[in-house]
Amino acid sequence: MKIEVWSDVACPFCYIGKKKLESALSSFENKDQIEVVWKSYQLDPQIEDSSLNAIDYLSLRKGIPSNKVLEMMAGVRQMASSEGLIMHPEKAIVANSFDAHRLSHLASKFAVQNEMEELLFETYFKEGKNISDKKTLLALADKAGIDHKEAEDVLNSDLYASAVEDDIREGNALGVRGVPFFVFNRTYAISGAQDAQVFENTLKRSFEEWNEKVITK
Repeated sequence: MKIEVWSDVACPFCYIGKKKLESALSSFENKDQIEVVWKSYQLDPQIEDSSLNAIDYLSLRKGIPSNKVLEMMAGVRQMASSEGLIMHPEKAIVANSFDAHRLSHLASKFAVQNEMEELLFETYFKEGKNISDKKTLLALADKAGIDHKEAEDVLNSDLYASAVEDDIREGNALGVRGVPFFVFNRTYAISGAQDAQVFENTLKRSFEEWNEKVITK
């Protein structure tokens, strides 16, 4: 059974939602029959690379003092911490995520897309590195076990650009207006990083229905 996840690398709730889904899958007895597919989405496709960190960028964009933005982020950091995640929004470098999404599509070819998504989230939120920088992305490709030359060819071209755009169009057609957005077997959806129980219940219900159809075929 397929679970499709529309997500953006620069979205903290997407990282948290990833952990919640993985937690639900870890205790699911039929997890070996589940395929997770990551779909591209950009919260701000027009965003340009900046030397500003996420806190200062939000402060400048919204006209709010940096200390107030940090206070606003405190709840997000606490939510992340409860899932075992470390986030440093004051380190996160504002960057366009389009190339990171293209690399994720390449990772799918090598069957390491989930690993790549984890590396991208960690690089952005924990290490504070630029996720649009080609050297950074190539290092992640190497770490994930992707052929270096192929990753280089992708990042030096527009390969997988149409795949990223197709994901975004498909998401919009399905009603995705924010991320994370999880679609279970094209039947049930979860919007946002909701409680773990929501993931567990949706996973169980969608799998039972999917399995019943498989058996009766």
